[in-house]
Amino acid sequence: MNQMIPGGAQSHAAFQLLRSHEIESLQLRVEQYEHTATGAMHYHLASNNSENVFLVALRTVPTDSTGVAHILEHTALCGSERYPVRDPFFMMLRRSLNTFMNAFTSSDWTAYPFASQNRKDFDNLLDVYLDAVFFSRLDPLDFAQEGHRVDFAEPGNPASDLVFKGVVFNEMKGAMSSVSSTLWQTLCAHLFPSVTYHYNSGGDPEHIPDLSYAQLKDFYQSHYHPSNAIFMTFGDIPAHEHQAVFEARALQRFQRLEEHIAVPREQRLREPKRVAESYALDDSGDTSAKTHIVIGWLLGESTDLQQQLEAQLLSSVLLDNSASPLMHALETTDLGQAPSPLCGLEDSQREMVFSCGIEGSEASSRDAVEALVLEVIERVARDGVPQAQLEAVLHQLELHQREVTGGGYPYGLQLILQALGPATHYADPVAVLDLDPVLDNLRVKIGDPDYIRQLARRLLLDNPHRVTLVMTPDTQLSQRRLEAEAERLAALKASMNDAQKQAIIELAEQLEKRQKHSDDPGVLPCVTLADVPERLPELECTEHTQGPLRLTSYTQGTNGLVYQHLVAPLPALDSEAISLLPLYARMLTEVGLGDDSYLEVQHRQAASVGSISASTSLRSAVDDAQQLQGFFSLSSRALARNSGAQITLMRDTLEHVRFDEGARLKELVSQSRARREQSVTGSGHALAMAAACAGMSGLAQINHRLGGLEGIRQLKALDDRLQQPEAIEALRNGLQGIHSAVNAMPRQLLAIADEHAISAVCSEALQQWRDAPGGSAGQPVLSAAAVSETRREFWVANTQVNFCARAYPTVAIGHPDAPALTVLGGFLRNGYLHRAIREQGGAYGGGAGQDSGIAAFRFYSYRDPRLLDTLRDFDDSVRWLLETQHDPRALEEAILGVISSLDKPASPAGEARQHFYNTLFGRSHAQREAFRQGILEVTLDDLRRVSAAYLIPERASTAVVSNQKQQAILGSALAELELVVETL
Repeated sequence: MNQMIPGGAQSHAAFQLLRSHEIESLQLRVEQYEHTATGAMHYHLASNNSENVFLVALRTVPTDSTGVAHILEHTALCGSERYPVRDPFFMMLRRSLNTFMNAFTSSDWTAYPFASQNRKDFDNLLDVYLDAVFFSRLDPLDFAQEGHRVDFAEPGNPASDLVFKGVVFNEMKGAMSSVSSTLWQTLCAHLFPSVTYHYNSGGDPEHIPDLSYAQLKDFYQSHYHPSNAIFMTFGDIPAHEHQAVFEARALQRFQRLEEHIAVPREQRLREPKRVAESYALDDSGDTSAKTHIVIGWLLGESTDLQQQLEAQLLSSVLLDNSASPLMHALETTDLGQAPSPLCGLEDSQREMVFSCGIEGSEASSRDAVEALVLEVIERVARDGVPQAQLEAVLHQLELHQREVTGGGYPYGLQLILQALGPATHYADPVAVLDLDPVLDNLRVKIGDPDYIRQLARRLLLDNPHRVTLVMTPDTQLSQRRLEAEAERLAALKASMNDAQKQAIIELAEQLEKRQKHSDDPGVLPCVTLADVPERLPELECTEHTQGPLRLTSYTQGTNGLVYQHLVAPLPALDSEAISLLPLYARMLTEVGLGDDSYLEVQHRQAASVGSISASTSLRSAVDDAQQLQGFFSLSSRALARNSGAQITLMRDTLEHVRFDEGARLKELVSQSRARREQSVTGSGHALAMAAACAGMSGLAQINHRLGGLEGIRQLKALDDRLQQPEAIEALRNGLQGIHSAVNAMPRQLLAIADEHAISAVCSEALQQWRDAPGGSAGQPVLSAAAVSETRREFWVANTQVNFCARAYPTVAIGHPDAPALTVLGGFLRNGYLHRAIREQGGAYGGGAGQDSGIAAFRFYSYRDPRLLDTLRDFDDSVRWLLETQHDPRALEEAILGVISSLDKPASPAGEARQHFYNTLFGRSHAQREAFRQGILEVTLDDLRRVSAAYLIPERASTAVVSNQKQQAILGSALAELELVVETL
């Protein structure tokens, strides 16, 4: 980040300034304003950052599980007063250089955020968002499309059965296929018996059809009003300029609404509660060791920063890492397979929830698990924990406060979302952002040995608002739900007269007509290719050498943090060793070092660094997809004052790691299995694409084996084998073999730090690594045999919806056709796939794109109620491209989408990492600029040419992730498609 933005807070005439507070550690100023007429709050995070962020949030407090807030979030973005087009949100995605656009439904708020580095684009999006939120049309047809409706299974045939349709309906069927989502929703239903968190704010598929259009409109009228709104902005645009737009475009038309929407406090349980529920397991196999046991406590208010940090402190002491007492107990107990995914503190709701437990257990173990958890907490309340552990926890909180993160959300949006919770509950969001004073206070308090003991007793042991939840698998539950849904629809149909049946047919026809209608995009504002920056910015780096050791350094605004990486080429490995690479990377920093056990190492890591982790990166060569490049990285982040300890820990990890703690290895495999199995419902589209592409190159095949469905299957088999001691020994030997091979490879270093720290960091790193034993050049590197084959697979998983993928072999990123193929993905999504798969098909998402890393063009659908029709839609989109005349503006929109993605900024440290690894893999600045220029020069003829050349039906590979019921329904159709059934 750069220096804090100069000047002071200044308000528009319609707003009054309430406060201005500078936060030195974040290099920004928080300004709070109130709109005089309506009472709407505006929080502006003034920063000298050109990526400006806007968010408007409404407090939404549903009183049932119909998903009214979620469905409203979708329908509000389907046309508004000034922009009366069917799909302004998705149309603006194509007409924008945004770095982020979305909408969220939380348990007690709904938010509409976007971000852009381009001022014209920001202003365009602000106009559209304000109109969408405060002047939405809420067309009944949009409610039918996005929410729910009934239709005949055979469109237009009233003799056929009725079925439920709707995007949110299908989205939530997919979401509630996730066991962890079901666990959390069920736990909240019992911890919060009387307030909004009792309900599923996203919508329960069983209750979504209960919502009427009139109820949706009533909810909009009462909740989507400026008096119930929170405006938040971040960046270098002054607050008064934002406020001028707020006032002119929306707020001047409203007066204050006296209704006060808020979440009340939950009434407290007088004694702990035990409940038993079931979750759907669509698996005909053994149900033993598949029960989840979770214990949850309702704590204090998240808006009280002192209470929140005390709860975070206690949660971290108990669960932060494998050396934390409660996490250690949950990882090592033989009562279950792994700690529950719900372990930790949830502080996003008004009142916090602390939960812990295990998965892979039995219902009969409930009392034993409960006793285990309470005994550990009792021990902490009695004996306390070492002072060094408390200091380590505060160290981690400070790191979290200081880090300028990147990832999926812009930095400014992350800060805004952090502040949104308190603002939602009429509390002070500034305190949540400026943690330093509270951390200083906590640092004093932990000096009292009784402090943590009293916290454990007060927050947990003496707190009767506790629920123990046992969730057992039920292999028939999905079928019973389907039968109940069918009976409900049959009863509904039986109650209908001919006119009502005809009304259903007419609604479907009207909706189809509306979906096929092409709105005039000219009513929406847009940017054009003329607004695209000519060049990619080039980062500066410095090369340092000391003997054979090379260090690349970047001076970036890291807010007092230091990022260091040690990088080496991946060595030549046999097939079995390659399969172990993910486990090797996971375990390297999770086991013992030298004389220290893994528990002692975990304490050391928490005290000296923010994180330390190993990873492997694999990409194809720039000009040949069949050539594999791979690197190993050991990376860490730390406060600048700890950079020496950071390097020492990294060296010790490489030089003294030991894989001889057999029980620990078994725990880590079991935990990895549990997490990977749970990933299917959230990442099914990515897994399906990886399976479809697995025959297209050696790298694609390895990706499927390591991170795909085949990898999950292999991990399950390994976990089962580890019941035998000889299998643990074989795993240990395999991991040690990989490590020895990695250590034999030549090394280089990467360092990223602030200007005042970078010189010292580089000197210290070169000094400490100078005498480290390392590999030499000339060692054989990882490679893979060329692969070229079609794949047709149907993967059976525990999901209520489908994930479909179809892929074609194409070219690597250096090929002249790669830019056109990249633009082709957006063109097909915008012009055909979005309408066919999402709007008409009811899937939550679908699209296409070129993956030049593995030289494949991939179609996909996400949380999809259809299967065969979606596969046909993939094929039909290609015919549509080749046989239809197209508007040049549609091409420009597809190009803008690609450029927006290419130019999207990361965090300061993230930008440096990207630059370093791009260079490492041969993606030089010149190559990336040439590719970007190629994108800008793509023509419609190029799209037709590459489509005809590469998207050839005979070369298509197909993979589907679905369930046993769908397998049975499709029957012979699977054989016709030549889909081979695979099981996890």
